[in-house]
Amino acid sequence: MSAPTPPSGTPTQASGDRDDLIFADEADLSLPSPIRTAGAATWRILVVDDDADVHSTTSFALKNVEMQGRPLEFLHAYSAREARAILEQQPDIAVVLLDVVMERPDAGLQLVRQIREELGLIEVRIILRTGQPGYAPEIEAIRGYDINDYRTKSELTRTKLYTAVAAAVRSYQQLRALDASRSGLEQIVSAGAQLMALHGVRDVAQGVLRQAAALLGLAPAGVLCVRESGQGRPDILHVVAAAGEHARLEGRELSPQRYPRLADVAARTLGARAGLEADGWLSLHFPGKAGRDFVACIPFEGQVGDIERRLLDVFASVVAVGLDNVELVTHLHQAAFRDQLTGLPNRTRLVELLDALLAGPQRDAATLALVDLDHFAETNDALGHHFGDLLLVAVGKRLKSRLKDDKGRQLEVARIGGDIFCVLGDAGAVQPAAIQALFRVPFHIDGQDVQVSATLGLVRLGEHDGSGADALKDADIALKRAKSQQRAGHFYFSRSMGIEIRERVRMMHALRSGFQRGELFLAYQPQVDLATNRPFGAEALLRWRLEDGRLVGPDRFIPIAEYSGLIVDIGEWVLRQALAELVRLRAVGYLGFTMSVNVSQVQFRHPQFVDMLRRALDATGAPPEFVELEITESMAMEEPALLIEKLAQVKRTGVSIAIDDFGTGFSSLSHLQRLQVDRLKIDRTFVTEITGSARGSSIAEMVIQLGRNLDLSVIAEGVEDERQAHILRTLGCPLAQGFLFSRPLSPEALIAWLGNQALIEAA
Repeated sequence: MSAPTPPSGTPTQASGDRDDLIFADEADLSLPSPIRTAGAATWRILVVDDDADVHSTTSFALKNVEMQGRPLEFLHAYSAREARAILEQQPDIAVVLLDVVMERPDAGLQLVRQIREELGLIEVRIILRTGQPGYAPEIEAIRGYDINDYRTKSELTRTKLYTAVAAAVRSYQQLRALDASRSGLEQIVSAGAQLMALHGVRDVAQGVLRQAAALLGLAPAGVLCVRESGQGRPDILHVVAAAGEHARLEGRELSPQRYPRLADVAARTLGARAGLEADGWLSLHFPGKAGRDFVACIPFEGQVGDIERRLLDVFASVVAVGLDNVELVTHLHQAAFRDQLTGLPNRTRLVELLDALLAGPQRDAATLALVDLDHFAETNDALGHHFGDLLLVAVGKRLKSRLKDDKGRQLEVARIGGDIFCVLGDAGAVQPAAIQALFRVPFHIDGQDVQVSATLGLVRLGEHDGSGADALKDADIALKRAKSQQRAGHFYFSRSMGIEIRERVRMMHALRSGFQRGELFLAYQPQVDLATNRPFGAEALLRWRLEDGRLVGPDRFIPIAEYSGLIVDIGEWVLRQALAELVRLRAVGYLGFTMSVNVSQVQFRHPQFVDMLRRALDATGAPPEFVELEITESMAMEEPALLIEKLAQVKRTGVSIAIDDFGTGFSSLSHLQRLQVDRLKIDRTFVTEITGSARGSSIAEMVIQLGRNLDLSVIAEGVEDERQAHILRTLGCPLAQGFLFSRPLSPEALIAWLGNQALIEAA
């Protein structure tokens, strides 16, 4: 298969943020001088990628390049299936440049398995490439298969691509040359597999010393060191692993003063980036990414033969990849299971810990606590995100260091996101009082003392039946309940809470679907003048009828709508429907009719509420002077300054305001005077009590008198019998609504009811 035609012109530096295999002109690139040999064999490179540009760019970057005296020949496959067919027919391919993600996210890794297991090709070198850094090779694939290199396309400049391919070709050449030494080769492959099965750099380093000694027929001895460039002191070597008489050096610095010959051999190996034989030592060089190069120094008296040297070179190549992969896996593990800011376990790791605990005998005595910092967002906004980060780190350290069980062992502490921490351990130690006591002492952050408090949600794991993730959800439910009651408090999860939450979620989804299907409708309850019993308006009431005909009470679904935020859309729909009905009533002659519409606190607080009101008035053509919005007394008492400004904006539209359920809250009279409201509505509770309770009568009388003194209209709701109406008339209440006059009516029934009152006004 011939290479695709490369793009015209020479590729230049990638523009913007793209660097997907676009190679810059590199003036200092020093490629070996080509040695042309007529009829020379080629190194066959198979490029496997579903992006044609990658094929063209790769071929262009490496054209006219020779390696080990041979030119490169490119074969191209645009899918894993096509690549397998080529490999089956042409097994003498040296290197496969393989895209990890093609037709499926795991297509590349599946092809790796097929190459090694089904086709049995152990000599071909494989370089994995990906343009999507989030798709990392599976750890099992890295460990279990001989993958030569793994790179993101954005980091493969021309130099790095050449280096990776050259290393792979060299490795392939050596493998082919060592075919006669099959036992040694098999030992290397076995050693590589065994090394890949180990976890952590130290364990792998120990394994390297053992396997290298086995290849040489020696007992394990020597050291494996790492040098990290860019740390200010690049001459310092740290001993990662040691064996034999040098075992005591493990974990220490390799001092040139105390170990001059050993340190010199290690330094020379790193400087030459190649293994040496000198002063009774045999060294191996393991190049690493990010400036971290490793070197193994093994005591060796004698001379390494040509075959042994080649075996050791291949071994070093395998080990270098292994060390890189181990560091990659370590980094991925840290990213996957550790919170990057505090170093504590994250949500994923916490769920694992919970699952393990729930599966063991300790579950009955364990408790999980969520610790939510109160008002952290305000602290973050006021003092800056850097300050907030320092505070989170300090909170994590205090929780980790101060909380211990009865045996003095630290409890598990995690940060699962934002300002929420988790504490997991014995119930006797995970106590709300003990945790909250830690917050009584201020945190000293960046030269300032900061006092914070925390709210807790807790779950007794002995009472929990589900998984770790379920336990975390239950703790979150308890936390929300605690926050709804008071800050700096706590709440334990109970089964009834779980049932309640699940029912709320079920109803939330049903309400959203019902709203879309048109199951919500409005009913209108007439409002009358008590002196004449003549209707002057109506209150629009929201109702929900399910598909099976059953009605869901507003006291059940309206709080759900508010909690979910759906009330904003529903509220706008209600307002438009009610105003449209007002316009229809005016069209049939009821020109003095007023339409009253309830407004939810969530809806009223929405920043676009006033604009939405104006749009509804404009769209329906309803006269604002005959529109009344009802807000609750508790809403009127919260954030007075903001409310006064919002009410002023509403009043400028011409719409009037009534305070619903008046008398149930604790209104400040001075504050009430500042609010631009037009009407007070006596709550039905006091109307019900008016005939049998002196208190009910006195509160109703107080509201009526207050309205008279403040020049506000007053209406009583929930009037159900003539005796209540008579008392209200006696007290001077001018207006009322309730079952005595009419139940809530459909639009058609409302017009019929009004007609029966024979009160159609002349236009």
